[in-house]
Parts: sequence; structure tokens; C-alpha cells
Amino acid sequence: MTESPQEPGPRASITAGWSLRRKLVASILALFVALTMATGAATVLTLSRSLNDELDRRVVQTLAMLPDRSRDTRRPGSVDWGEDDAGRPGPFGDGLLVQAAGPIVTRNFVTTLDRRQVTLTGDQLAHIMAAGLSERPISLDLGDQIGHYRVAARTAEFGRLTISGLPEHQTEQTVARLSLLSTIFGLLGLALMGISSWWLVGANLRPLRRVADTATRVSHLPLSQGDVTVAERVPISNTDSRTEVGQVGAALNQLLDHVDASLQARHRSETQLRQFVADASHELRTPLASIRGYAELSRREQAPVPPSITHALGRIDAESLRMTALVEDLLLLARLDAGRPLASQPVDLTMLTIDAVADMRVTGPEHRWRLDLPEEAVEAVGDTQRLTQVVVNLLHNARVHTPPGTTVTARLRAQGPHAVLEVEDDGPGIDPELLPRVFSRFTRGDEARNRAQGSTGLGLSIVDAVVAAHGGTVRVASRPGQTVFTLRLPTGH
Repeated sequence: MTESPQEPGPRASITAGWSLRRKLVASILALFVALTMATGAATVLTLSRSLNDELDRRVVQTLAMLPDRSRDTRRPGSVDWGEDDAGRPGPFGDGLLVQAAGPIVTRNFVTTLDRRQVTLTGDQLAHIMAAGLSERPISLDLGDQIGHYRVAARTAEFGRLTISGLPEHQTEQTVARLSLLSTIFGLLGLALMGISSWWLVGANLRPLRRVADTATRVSHLPLSQGDVTVAERVPISNTDSRTEVGQVGAALNQLLDHVDASLQARHRSETQLRQFVADASHELRTPLASIRGYAELSRREQAPVPPSITHALGRIDAESLRMTALVEDLLLLARLDAGRPLASQPVDLTMLTIDAVADMRVTGPEHRWRLDLPEEAVEAVGDTQRLTQVVVNLLHNARVHTPPGTTVTARLRAQGPHAVLEVEDDGPGIDPELLPRVFSRFTRGDEARNRAQGSTGLGLSIVDAVVAAHGGTVRVASRPGQTVFTLRLPTGH
């Protein structure tokens, strides 16, 4: 089976990637070149035609004023362009004269501007005679030494022929000089037009550049969370609706007003929600403690209690413990969202990691736990209790979401001004669809949201919030057979 040829994709334009300023200047210069060439060509052609018409008029006038020397007679008002004038040009400058009576050429010479009289050769005479001349001048090429001439002929009685011509070199020189001057001044004008248009276009595009700078500054603002106020606006001078740039500036200001109002509304809603979660979590701590206390007290009662009641009290105690942990996690997230400062003191991450892995070996003996630590202790600056919670949450996450027999490695190292902690496992990996939101709140690895393992979906979100509060970052990379959580915490050095 043969493959059909692929259709070629769209060709990139020559101006692709050009700035608006460059495109406008190029368009102006292209238009200027076209107009200059058209005007120059029209001027040269008009001048050439005008000079040729004047030259033809002179040729006809000269021909009419020449006497018929074949009969040695003169017409009234005629001029003599005879052999005695060999030392100087004729009355109309340099020219050509051929007179013949039948097949006999009686006069044959060309008087040049350098005061020389040249006799035409046989080939030149043959070329002139074969040209089919009339009283209407035509151009003839008489060779390099003589050049181009406009030539006309008059036939009199008994086959007497008079041929007169004037050279075209003056016309050609004038046209060539005009063409050269047009080219020189055109190039100078092009250079001047390029410089001036580059400056003028840049000056007129300056308001548009200010609008673009405003949009660029807004695009760099952190708008994802917190109390954000978009104070950037396009200057009032660039919002005149009568101009195109002003319309863009005014539209951008309206958009920024709308975004600012939306961000303020979002912040108020988030603040109210955080306050509600914090207040609810705080208020729930007391009744939950009371429930746990009464459940424990009831289980210590000496009087006989039916087994069903004992089981119910045990479940009440276990669920109250889980709810207490959930409330504590929500309260911690609410405090972190509110920006409450954490303790800042040197924390020995090496000992913290060793203790956390040791605890996991007890609570998760079905997994293989490994430590990869440097010879020297690694420290960070932060809250010991919260950083302990971060490491424990990562190790607990690896234990809960991987099958028995999985190897979990805690790797610690110093890297410049940061301490880097990696928790790696060789489990089945994280679902690719879940990976982008793995640090979001209430995200669970099982789509059924099964709570059999006690997961609240807040463990990794707490890790992300605590690490961010310490000025660090946490990243995850996962594929089947390898999942790595990487923490980077500032060391304070």
C-alpha cells in the first residue's frame, strides 16, 4: 500500500516575527521606492520623447533649408552646408549630409562636434540607402565612431535625393544624466525616508508600547492567591477613544478594573471561608474532646456492659480520634492560609529523618525502609514540629498508597543554600490524571474516596502549605516503578 503524499504546510511569511514598527517602515519604504521608480521612469520617458520630437523638428527644418547642390541652385532662404565649411560645424551644429543625383552621390560627409568632417563609408551609405528614408525622421546606427542619428530624406525632380541627419548623442547624454541624477537622489531620498519614518513610526507607536508594558507588568503579578490588588493602569493620556491606541488602552483598563473587582471578591470569599473553617475547627475541638472523654469513661465502667454497647463505644472513640485529626489539619491549613508565622530556628533534618523512618519501620513493617544520608548533618531553618509533620506525611503517604514489599527510600543532601529531601518508592506510581492535583486539598488516590485507610486527602496539601510557609518548594515525579517527592528547604546560610 502506497502512502499518499503529505500536503505541504503553510509557508511562513517573510515578515513573520517582524515588529509592527519594522513592518510599517518596510511598507512605507516599499511604497516610496515604487512611487520614486514610477515617477523617475515617467520623467525620463517624457523628457526623452520631448527631446526626440525637438530633434526631429530640427532634422526636418534642416532638410527643408538645404539647397539642392546637385543642380547648383539655391532656394530663397536656404543655407549652404558646403565643402567650404569642413573646418566648422554647420548652422545647426554637427550633422550628416548626403546628396545624390540618381545613382551618383555628389555630397557625402558628417560634421562632428570636434570640428572634423568624416566621409561616410560604402557600408554606411548602403545602410542609409536601404533604410527606406522619408521626410519623417527615423533612427539609424552608423557605427561606434559616428553613433546614432535621426535621419530624413527629400526627393526632388529627376531622382535628386537629399538626406540630412542630426546626432542623438546629446539627447542620449541628457537622458542618461537625468537617469543618473534620478537614481542618486532616489537613493538619498530612500535613506532619508528610512531614517525619518523609523523615528516617526517609533514616536507614534510609543503609546502602544506603554499599553503593552502595562499588560506585561500585570502578567507578572502573583494573582493566584492572597489579597491581590491590580493597581497597574494604562495612563489616561493613552485612553482617548478617538484613536486606535486609545481604544486598546481604554479596553485594557476596563479589563483590569473587572479583574481587580473579581480578585477582591474572590479574596473576600476565601477570607470568609478560611475564617469559617478556622472557627469551626476551633469550636469542634472542645466537643470532640468531650466525646472522647465520655467514651473512654463509659468503657471503664465496672458494671456489666453488653458487647454491642462496648463495640459502639470503641467505634465512637476511634471516629472521634479521626475527626480530631481532621479538625487539627483543617485548623493548621487555615492558620497557614492566614499567613501566621511559624517558628524559625535551626532544625537538624538528619535526626528528624532518622526518627521518622524509625517510626515507620514500627508502624509499617510490611515495607522496606531505607536511609540515604550524607556524612555531615544537614540543617534547615524552620519549625521543628511542622517539618516533622511534613516528613511523616510523606512517609505515611508512601506506606498507605503502595503495596506490601515496596521499598521506600528517604534521601537527604545539602545543595548550595538549600537542603534537599527526597522520598522515593518503587511502587506502582501515581495516576497521571491525578498527578497535576496531587497537592490539592481532599485529593485521594482512590476515585471511590474510600476511607478504610483513614485518608482525609489533606496530608500532601499540608506538606505543600508548610513547605511554602518555610520559603521552600515541593515537587513530585512519578511513573510506574518510581515515585519521587522532592523537598527543597532554605538552610539560612
